[in-house]
Amino acid sequence: MELDFVAHVRDQVRTLLKIRSEREIPSEGSKPPFGAKLVCGDIRMTVRSGMTDQLWSWLLDQGWREVFVRPDRRRYKDIPTGFVTRLIDAVTHEERARVMEFAIANAQYRPRMTRDGRIIPVRKDQTTKGDPP
Repeated sequence: MELDFVAHVRDQVRTLLKIRSEREIPSEGSKPPFGAKLVCGDIRMTVRSGMTDQLWSWLLDQGWREVFVRPDRRRYKDIPTGFVTRLIDAVTHEERARVMEFAIANAQYRPRMTRDGRIIPVRKDQTTKGDPP
């Protein structure tokens, strides 16, 4: 508990002194492998099998990039895997955009764990916001 407090205070001091700097958007890269994490702002998704080159190109145009920073301690809202599968199955750009809109609306923070293994519950913003038509 004391270490969490010290880490929190240290993070606040770094923010107040403007030691932090925004990460630049990484350059476009080749199609990521299965299991890679993609981020766009504060939203994250995991690459599933079946991602085509056309889908990857569309995601790049939308601002999605692979996360190369290890360990990445930032908090992201994760897109449910069902929506990633629907995104892969989408054929047209309009259909992809519609699925992505619903996916982002249903993204949620993952629960965090303390050092002693307890799970910190996630506050529920809203329940599922529906399925794409």
